[in-house]
Parts: sequence; C-alpha cells; structure tokens
Amino acid sequence: MKFASLSKEVLARIVPNAQERKETLGKVHAFVKELNVQLKRNRIPAKAVLGGSYAKDTWLSGDYDVDVFVRFSPKVKENLSDLLGKALGKWNPERIHGSRDYFWVRDSVKYEIVPVLDIKKAVQAQSVTDFSPLHVAWVNGNGKKFKNDIRLVKKFCKAAHCYGAESYIRGFSGHVVDILTIHYKGFLGLLKNATKWKPKVVVDHNNVYKGKALLMLNKSKIEGPLVVVDPVQPDRNAAAALTLENLERFVASAKAFLKKPSSSFFVEQKIDFIKLAKKGHLVKVEVKTLDQREDVAGTKFVRAFEHARRELDEFGVKDAGWVWDKNANGVWWFVLKENKLSKLVDWQGPPLKIAPAVAQFKKIYKKTFTKKGRVWVKIVREERTPKDVLNRVLGDEFVRSRVVTSRLV
Repeated sequence: MKFASLSKEVLARIVPNAQERKETLGKVHAFVKELNVQLKRNRIPAKAVLGGSYAKDTWLSGDYDVDVFVRFSPKVKENLSDLLGKALGKWNPERIHGSRDYFWVRDSVKYEIVPVLDIKKAVQAQSVTDFSPLHVAWVNGNGKKFKNDIRLVKKFCKAAHCYGAESYIRGFSGHVVDILTIHYKGFLGLLKNATKWKPKVVVDHNNVYKGKALLMLNKSKIEGPLVVVDPVQPDRNAAAALTLENLERFVASAKAFLKKPSSSFFVEQKIDFIKLAKKGHLVKVEVKTLDQREDVAGTKFVRAFEHARRELDEFGVKDAGWVWDKNANGVWWFVLKENKLSKLVDWQGPPLKIAPAVAQFKKIYKKTFTKKGRVWVKIVREERTPKDVLNRVLGDEFVRSRVVTSRLV
C-alpha cells in the first residue's frame, strides 16, 4: 500500500473528528475558563492556559489527558503550588509531589495542572517545567506542517511499546517526538533516518554545537543512546531518559515498516500469550500495584519485575515483559528455555592455592572435585522449577515492599 493512502487511513482513526473536538474541547475550555475565575476570586496573580498536545493540536482521538499550565509572574515569592491548590479547592484535586508540586483533577477528562513561571528568558526559570510553555510555542512556530506527522509518530511509538517519558517506561517523550518529527520533516523522514541510527545519535536541530554536542554537553546528559539538543533549552538533552532497549525497538519497527508498510504498525496489540507459549515455557504472575501516584507505583512494579527476572536466569530467560493498566493491575510474563533444573548443582569452593580454606571446605564436604583452579562439591538444589523460585521471590521483602500482591497463574 502506498504511504499516502495508508497514512490517510490511519489518520482517519487517530485524528479527533469534528464531534469529538467539539465535545472534548468544550469541556476543556470550560475548565480553563472556570480555573481562571477561581484564580481571580482568590486574588492569585496567575493565568491558566492550555498546554501539551492540546495546545499544540497534536492530541490523539480517545486521549483525554490534558495539560494545563498556570503561569505566574516571576515576581511572585509565595509557594506557587500552595497558591494553585487554593484556586483548585472546588475540584478536590490530587496533589502530586515533584520538583514543583502539581495537581490532578479527574472526570471524563484527566487534567494535569502545572504551576509555571511566565518566563521570557531561560535564566528566569526555577524548574524544568517553566520551559513547558516555550516548548508549545516552539512546536506551534516550527511544526505547523507536521501536526499529523507528529500524531503518526506518537501512535507508531505507542504500538512499538517505546512511548512515554515516565520513569518506569523511559521511552520517547511527547517533546522528543515533536523535535524529531520536525527535524526530519515528517514521519517518513524520521523513520528513514532512524534506520541508520547507531548510538550515540545526536540531533541538534538549531546546530547550536556545530557537530560537537558530545564534547560540549555535560557528560551526565549524554549517557543515553540518543542526544536531542532541546531547541528551547540547549544545555539539556531532551532524550536523556531514553533507554537503549526502547531506541532499538523504535529502529526495528522503523525498518520493518519501511520494508512492508501496514496500518498494523499503528495498532497497540495485546500480548499474545498463546504465541509466547510456543517459544518456550511460559510463566505468568498477576500483580497488584501500590496505591501511589502512577510514576512511583509503575517504577516499583518494574523494579520488582526485573528482580524476578534476574532470579530466573538459570532457566534461560528467552523473553520477558510486563503489562500494566495503571489502575493497579498488572502481569509479569517470562518465557524460559528450561522448566526444570537438574537435581544436583556444582557449588564453588575456594581457590586451590588457598590451602587452609580448601582443607576446611573438604572437611565440611566429603565428595569434592577440582575445576578451573578451585575446589567444588555437588549439592542438592533447593529450587528446581520456576514455580519454586518465584514462590520464594514473591515473598521477598524486596518484592513485597514494591507491590501489594503477586501470585503465579
């Protein structure tokens, strides 16, 4: 299928239609208007404006997570979050702690309300969030022709499971998608260039560093596989959180799409456990996460999963992953090469050159043998199956402190 007709088909699904725009934007603009009324009523010197994908008109159909920036004068000395909390009182908001606290208000739309300084120059910023309105302005000024391309890239990344700046995902953020799509002049331009990427990739849209970004940026900001010089804040790598695994997922999907374009690359597929079971021995664990803010609960969920994965190494982990609905319910899955280990396992003793330690080892264990310059003994395994290992792991304090409940299924 030609890309023009394919993109038209996909955009028909992911671009909000007239009815959805009318209904959703009606609610959103009404909320922002009422918030400004409350700011004025509480004599708070600030103004609420739309932010994020809604302000840039790059939001996807069915996506009702809306950023609202509340811009304060840099002259305000009081705590911005406390002031904003007063104005939001009638909505009973959830306060989220961060470098500067922000708020969630939920109904059919989820609002993330962020206090920011209304800055004109970078030196006025006191938090990274203060740059957010400038990001919106940059995209609206430089990316007018690429709004639907940004939508395509965003949906493509979601389908490839590499979208989201959250600490438990560490994928492509919306801001990085914006910059890359504009820099490479659209969806196809980005994918074609991505097939040539080899870490470290540097994207410096404004050519601030004249090809020397890796030499001139702080080392802590170029540790990841992709360096995207933020056009609004050039001393920042906008893609610093991206993992190599997520970069590789994107590149692999880009190559596959260009080889055989299909609308399936824009569909978020459910995990096919029947297909996974054919690759090896499939083990699943149902997990209920902590009742905490999303990024904290998600990070703990993933760390507990990674711990369980490491503990299964002896079984040969061929594939593994997780799914989480962000409403406390999740699943870990592992595809293993082996389903049962041998009854006996080699237990390593001290090096042969340490004679006293070897003598003590042989005193404890009667049937020893030597291998690779050490003394060894065969011992009976306590855990021979994945179930044995996971039953222990799921009871570990490390796991129990990070998820509420977990059970093998």
